[in-house]
Amino acid sequence: MNRIYDFIRRHPTWVDSAWAVLLLMMSAGWLVSSMHSDAHGLPQGPQEQIAAIPIALSLCLVVALRRRAPEKMLVLATGTGIAQVITDVDVVPSNFAFLVIIFTVASRNIRWASRFALGGAIVAPTIATLRWPNPDQSFIAAVLGDLFMTVTFVLAWVLGDSLRTRRAYYAQLEERATRLEKEREAQTKIAAAAERARIARELHDVVAHNVSVMVVQADGAAYVLDTAPEQTRQALETISGTGRQALAEMRRLLGVLRTGEATAGSAAAGRPGPGEYGPQPGVDQLSELIEQVRGAGLTVNFTIEGTPRPLPSSIELTAYRVVQEALTNTRKHGGPNVGATVRLSYGDGELSLLAEDDGRGAQRDLYEDGGADGLGHGLIGMRERVGMVGGGLETGPRPGGGFRISAVLPLAGAH
Repeated sequence: MNRIYDFIRRHPTWVDSAWAVLLLMMSAGWLVSSMHSDAHGLPQGPQEQIAAIPIALSLCLVVALRRRAPEKMLVLATGTGIAQVITDVDVVPSNFAFLVIIFTVASRNIRWASRFALGGAIVAPTIATLRWPNPDQSFIAAVLGDLFMTVTFVLAWVLGDSLRTRRAYYAQLEERATRLEKEREAQTKIAAAAERARIARELHDVVAHNVSVMVVQADGAAYVLDTAPEQTRQALETISGTGRQALAEMRRLLGVLRTGEATAGSAAAGRPGPGEYGPQPGVDQLSELIEQVRGAGLTVNFTIEGTPRPLPSSIELTAYRVVQEALTNTRKHGGPNVGATVRLSYGDGELSLLAEDDGRGAQRDLYEDGGADGLGHGLIGMRERVGMVGGGLETGPRPGGGFRISAVLPLAGAH
């Protein structure tokens, strides 16, 4: 059944031609009957019988080509109907083509043709009733018959127009579905780009901070290698621990790039999946970060003001990364014997961060040109992080020397 339906959809002209041949056969039988009968409704002379042949052929052609050239077939049907009235050829079976072409034209988006077909549907039955009256019918029967035929022709137009409306509705639905699909693809690409940018910022923070600690410890170990073996051993242990921590954080970040298929495959193989890489760092891990930096030789004064309370994960991560980037910049740009101060303040609707040092400060382009830190991602990433949670960030030289970073993170609406 589906094959037949598919064939009909692929070859509509063949189907219409088959109906046209069937209609032509019926018209031929009607003509043969007229030669052996003088009943009402049949051609009563050779002149009418000869004229009926091209009329029947034309109307069958209208049925065959109604979908390929609906406007031309409407004109052909109109001309054939006029010729039928002039030649006094009574209603023939092929006149069914008028119903077909009215339906077809009404189902297309051809306004003038649809209106013309509606007008023809209204007046054609009345013209036929007046041109070929039935003497055996009463006046009332003739009027009722005319009304019935008029309703039939108008109904054919209504059905065609309803089909046109439904097609237009389906076309709008398809267009809307296509547009939504494109928008969904665009949103997916935007989300993927945002996720890549977030991971890039995370990787920068992890690598910049931990590698900085490792470099400082390695330099110190090399300096006291011969004179203080115990300090050298402690520095190497710090390098080892910092490296492991960096690898763990990078492994967690890269784990979010795994697909669901990879996750399922890892679970089946007994390996840890992305969800097992541990939570993102937050405010609670700041103490560990400070101790790690102190172990690298940087003096840090860390204070907390207000009452600590649970914070949205986005605020927690942003606060941690801001402090981490600030301390990394202090080690890189502060010079020797630099000290740093970190203050975390819990407010009613915001979390305030202050990170400053008393070193020689940073180059001017670090804070005036968008945060170039040698790699071009330090303060830029910090500003992006703070901006994503609706906060504000101020960076620049500190009065009396050094560098200051101040951030205010609103808690309302953060997730």
